[in-house]
Amino acid sequence: MSKTVALVLGSGGARGMAHIGIIEELEARGYEIISVSGCSMGSVIGGFYCAKKLDVFYQWAKSLSYMDLLRLVDFSFISNGAIRGDKVFSVLFEMLGDIQIEDLEIPFTAVATDLSNAKEVWFQRGSLEQAMRASVAIPGLLQPVKRNNSLFVDGGVLNPLPIAASVSAHADFIIAVDLNADVPIPKPVMIETTEDDQSLVNEGEDKSAWINTIVNKASNWLSHEGSSPINGENVKDKVQASTTNLGKLEILYQMFDVMQASLSQYKIAGYPPDLLVKIPKDSAEMYEFHRTEELVNMGRQIANDALDAFEQGHSSLYGQR
Repeated sequence: MSKTVALVLGSGGARGMAHIGIIEELEARGYEIISVSGCSMGSVIGGFYCAKKLDVFYQWAKSLSYMDLLRLVDFSFISNGAIRGDKVFSVLFEMLGDIQIEDLEIPFTAVATDLSNAKEVWFQRGSLEQAMRASVAIPGLLQPVKRNNSLFVDGGVLNPLPIAASVSAHADFIIAVDLNADVPIPKPVMIETTEDDQSLVNEGEDKSAWINTIVNKASNWLSHEGSSPINGENVKDKVQASTTNLGKLEILYQMFDVMQASLSQYKIAGYPPDLLVKIPKDSAEMYEFHRTEELVNMGRQIANDALDAFEQGHSSLYGQR
């Protein structure tokens, strides 16, 4: 008889790619995932999984180079510290199609924050793509989602690890994945990288390297967009303005990360899962989606160790019960 799992996928930017490896390890061991709740990147991975299209998403994500990521950012719309996100969600919608949450075979909950009414919202019906978009709208980084009289932003503002949403599934085990854990980074799994990406993958690279690199790339990109004549002076002005905004976004996300780590501890204490899988908060920056394969492998490795201990009765090492 298979062991049923209510899976909780937390918030944490690119670290969320580790969720894929954890799901793969659970399935390889014969666990049946009968419910998924997710926040921010956890809602994206969880939504694709419940739609039975996670492999499509993974194949796409691991093919992305650093420049591919840059092209997906609505760079010309970076203003007042916000990115529209239309390009990336257009791609995601093409992969997903017009799927309604209530039509999924596996029950799914995407968690967002309703700023207008100051409350946590669980999306369990309606457009899957729109629910994901609302759940990942990090304040100040991605534009909020307006719907009726509500303004939705990232669920991590109030609940980065939505364990409570999984209780009603009545699974054998509740397994939660915390992407903001203060634990050591395991020995990394080496992957092949392109020359273009290598400077960003090297361990210990200064965080400012991303900003410097994206600005340099953006300068060339803006110069060759071709939609309208852009002289050198205008490019310089755009790059300088973008540098300022990107620096602000990086600081803002660091603050958001710290807040989520603290909130996660409260959620774990209030609704202790049977197993808590801990992904190191320092394992990746929020923008490092070009490291997808490495992060998936790390998630699989951590899940393997956590499940070994759990199945041997040593859950105190990883879980809370």
